[in-house]
Amino acid sequence: MISTTIDQEIKQAMLAKDQARLRGLRAIKAALLLAKTEKGHAEEISEDAEMKILQKLVKQRKESATIYKEQGREDLYTVEQEEIDVISQFLPKQLAQADIEKTIARIISESGATSIKEMGKVMGLANKELAGKADGKLIGEIVKTQLG
Repeated sequence: MISTTIDQEIKQAMLAKDQARLRGLRAIKAALLLAKTEKGHAEEISEDAEMKILQKLVKQRKESATIYKEQGREDLYTVEQEEIDVISQFLPKQLAQADIEKTIARIISESGATSIKEMGKVMGLANKELAGKADGKLIGEIVKTQLG
């Protein structure tokens, strides 16, 4: 479970007085605690659910970083990038685009999809297989390109 690792990492970051790392770690801890306390969840959340939470945190920060960059707010952009770097360390390594394209091509041939109308079916299979290893937006673009 990531929770115990995060607690240890927070202690180390506090001792090292690493504010950037501490911010990212605390964001992860807060998101995990929130997920645990939401209605319908058991005491512990699954590793799969933890990965989805971390991916969501990274996605939110990337969106914010893009906005800050466009507005010329380098100070805020830097903060978001630091947090992205910290959170990303706890996610599985992302696949290269070429590997994602090969996987999607295989999924398309195995599923028998031939047109863009079957994108939903292919996306479902691709998201399931590539969960945590590739950005959903990129998967969608590649599927659209290969089916289109």
